[in-house]
Amino acid sequence: MAGRIEDYALLGDMQTAALVRRDGTTDWLCLPRFDSHAVFASLLGTEEHGFWRIGPAYAPEAGPPPATRRRYRGDSLVLESEWDTPRGTVRLIDFMPPRDSASPQLIRIVEGVTGRVPMRSALRMRFSYGRIVPWVHQTDDGRTVGVAGPDSVWLDAPVPTYGRDLTTYSDFTVGPGDRLAFTISWQPSHREPPQPADPEAALTATEDFWREWTGHCTYHGPYRHAVIRSLITLKALTYEPTGGIVAAPTTSLPEDIGGVRNWDYRFTWLRDAAITLSSLLRTGYHEEARAWREWLLRAVAGDPENLQIMYGIAGERELGESELEWLPGYESSRPVRAGNGAAGQLQLDVYGEVVEALHLAHMTGLARNDYASLLQLKMIRWVEENWDRPDEGLWEVRGPRRHFVHSKVMTWVAVDRTIKLIESGEADGPLERWQRLRDDIHRDVCEKGYDRQRNTFTQSYGSQELDASLLLIPQVGFLPPDDKRVIGTIEAIQRELGTPDGFIRRYPTAGDETGSDGLPGDEGAFLACSFWMADDLAMIGRVQEARQLFEKLLALRNDLGLLAEEWDPRLQRQVGNFPQAFSHVPLIDTALRLSASGAYG
Repeated sequence: MAGRIEDYALLGDMQTAALVRRDGTTDWLCLPRFDSHAVFASLLGTEEHGFWRIGPAYAPEAGPPPATRRRYRGDSLVLESEWDTPRGTVRLIDFMPPRDSASPQLIRIVEGVTGRVPMRSALRMRFSYGRIVPWVHQTDDGRTVGVAGPDSVWLDAPVPTYGRDLTTYSDFTVGPGDRLAFTISWQPSHREPPQPADPEAALTATEDFWREWTGHCTYHGPYRHAVIRSLITLKALTYEPTGGIVAAPTTSLPEDIGGVRNWDYRFTWLRDAAITLSSLLRTGYHEEARAWREWLLRAVAGDPENLQIMYGIAGERELGESELEWLPGYESSRPVRAGNGAAGQLQLDVYGEVVEALHLAHMTGLARNDYASLLQLKMIRWVEENWDRPDEGLWEVRGPRRHFVHSKVMTWVAVDRTIKLIESGEADGPLERWQRLRDDIHRDVCEKGYDRQRNTFTQSYGSQELDASLLLIPQVGFLPPDDKRVIGTIEAIQRELGTPDGFIRRYPTAGDETGSDGLPGDEGAFLACSFWMADDLAMIGRVQEARQLFEKLLALRNDLGLLAEEWDPRLQRQVGNFPQAFSHVPLIDTALRLSASGAYG
């Protein structure tokens, strides 16, 4: 059985990622890319669907013991787990070396600390999300390889291995100072075997990489540790070859335990990537911003009229959704999905997020790209003709299209930032016409999306429901923070979408019945929305309240500083895909805002 979502650590090489449980079990790993089929999929099923555990030997009836303590080594993605056992203490060092053209590798170094501790490695390779049992055999030079179709996974072990029950085992004992390194590598099955790793050299290079990268962070406020850990997480979610940024490295971790709100997040949402870019720019990471802009230009190409809300990590457009029926799902949360059918939705807000990111890149000194300016102008021409259409909105509802207020606000942002580009002399366009367009959108939202009796903006035109995305109205400059309509909206969202512990839900859900988002079931507090609330409270002068909410949100992180998408207030646990870029980005943003406002005491 998989662990709680917050029990997992993240490992990554900027091309794929692994999740490691407290007991030393790797329950999730897709090779060779984030969006490839999983080799270890027990996270969404059982051990029959693939895993790799290294830890102290244990009696079968007792189960594998969790590590006594664990941590990342400094500001890195090198994980150390330690077990104190009756026979001594042992340490496991897990990491994935950043790669360029080399084979992806997961390296696990077992180090004896005190005493002599019996250990076991148990490796069960399963390809195609646990569906395919590979042909596992030993080569003449003693390496173990599993082959199925186009894939091969190679195990290099420093001790003898044996097979039993379609699993590869190693039993060994470590004493003080012993260091035994185990490595798995992926290679296309038709190619020559991958070169064996040099684990100690790879460990040094990995630590050096992260030390050098985090050294560029320009934020030095009171919560630097939390910001750095979030930045490392965002960097780990970046597909280095193209600059694309995945929303999360997992699929189908449920927003509602046991329910159907299970989605594949291993793709690049323009929205998520744009806000990630903004956080990276504001903390000193211009190279990542440049790479993302180049990815965007390739993905969109010359066709902004058919802009998708998401693409594959290399810019792929076809992301068809299917169900993996052989997987029982995380804690019986089904269906398990691969691909995402929301790729074909109309979400007008995406134009605003992309233009805002391009605007920020320009304002922070990123070298000009003429095609980026041309693309921006093309997008605004499309927005000019389509801003008044109903859409599926920020939250990708699977019900009917509506005139979502947030979508309209973000089309205003797209036009506003483009006007600023023209006014700066960096682009040419119909300035007066687009100034009138900006005014028309603003007037439309204030007339049709605002409930005067309740003094709050609403989720959509004519609706009585609220939506946490309305918290972004002052943050994007649509209205000033001291506007009575902004303050009324903030207070209404606190009342109607707040949980008993002060966190914020996205919008009302219907519980057991199919709700306005077209789905049955419920969901927890959305962490990004809760950070947005802290931002807004600071903006309207309630800085002490903002700081208290921010620190409560920081307390929800797991022991390694990681956040999923949501927090279930009933179960008091993290839910949704993990770790989630859309949670770590607003954490960074709120820390920056509170630091700037002097809200820390």
